[in-house]
Amino acid sequence: MKISVRLNDDRAEKLKLLQASTRLGISEVVKRAIDLLHRQETERCRKEIGDLLSSDFVGCAEGPGDLASDYKRYLTRSLDGKHGAG
Repeated sequence: MKISVRLNDDRAEKLKLLQASTRLGISEVVKRAIDLLHRQETERCRKEIGDLLSSDFVGCAEGPGDLASDYKRYLTRSLDGKHGAG
C-alpha cells in the first residue's frame, strides 16, 4: 500500500530528526511507528479487558445463558409483554 501524508512543520522536523538519529528511511520510520502504536494499543486493550474480567462487574447479573446469542428473541418477548403483540 502506498500512502501520502501531509505533515505540519513540527512533525516534519520530528521525522527528519528520527531519520537522522536512526539512519532509517521515511518508509521504515513510518512502518516502525505503526508497529509501535499497534503494540501499545493492543497492550492497552488487553489490560482493559483484564481489568474488566477481574472486576466484580462481569458476572454480577443474572439471566439466561443464551442471552448473548438470542437477545432479539428476549427483547421481542419483553416488548410484547409491555406493549402487546403487534
